[in-house]
Amino acid sequence: MIVAVRDLTCRYAGAPRDALLGVSLEVRSGEFHALLGPNGSGKTTLLRAALGLVAPVQGRVEILARPAGDWSRRDLARVVGVVPQREESLFPQRVHETVLLGRYPHLSLFGGVRAADRAAVERALVACDALDLADRWLWTLSGGEYQRVRLARALAQEPKLLVLDEPTASLDLRHEMELFELVRALVDGQGLAALMITHHVNLAARFADRVLLLAEGRPAGAGSPGDVLTRETAERVFAWPVSIAPFEGRPQMIPLRLRKEAP
Repeated sequence: MIVAVRDLTCRYAGAPRDALLGVSLEVRSGEFHALLGPNGSGKTTLLRAALGLVAPVQGRVEILARPAGDWSRRDLARVVGVVPQREESLFPQRVHETVLLGRYPHLSLFGGVRAADRAAVERALVACDALDLADRWLWTLSGGEYQRVRLARALAQEPKLLVLDEPTASLDLRHEMELFELVRALVDGQGLAALMITHHVNLAARFADRVLLLAEGRPAGAGSPGDVLTRETAERVFAWPVSIAPFEGRPQMIPLRLRKEAP
């Protein structure tokens, strides 16, 4: 067990209602979890609470059986690699330098970069098919290339858990698929745990082992994609008529038009 969230309730100061209410989540090694739900359903709050960044009103969050709030940021970075939704690159950097930043939690205060750090960076670049980008400036990368570099930086931390907040935002179809394929391969090949927030319900259904569907901060369904993504549940949560069709044994959601086209 990497992360255990039990009966979690969170509320922001001054908010009229709870941001999360009675939410539970368990993420184990070798599992790919997807967090799904409409905008404002509590996905990012749950992710932040799972990392000890939001204090719960009720419930418990543990990372490797230790309360999330007890972890220092440096120690947590040795266990969890995070790819945030938004990020600004303030300084001109090459790809290799960017990925090397992932080694920060492993560096001693007075020591320099070791051979082990350089090896970890190279392994991360290879795993993300980004070794040929190592000498490129960040500003020359495409959106898909930049996402692979950000994922490589997280992998350079040598984490047990990858946390990704909408990593395919603004990517085209090919790069969306490449990123989901890459995360799935890392989970299967390296035994990592992955926790991803995404609005791509159909890709989550195809690639994730388990999904947690949130609605207004409350759990609307948790389990395998086939158990959770039913027509009744999807229509209730997303407030839109849908059809559910199977593809390769996984449910795929098709939004329906409210009005038929005139003949």
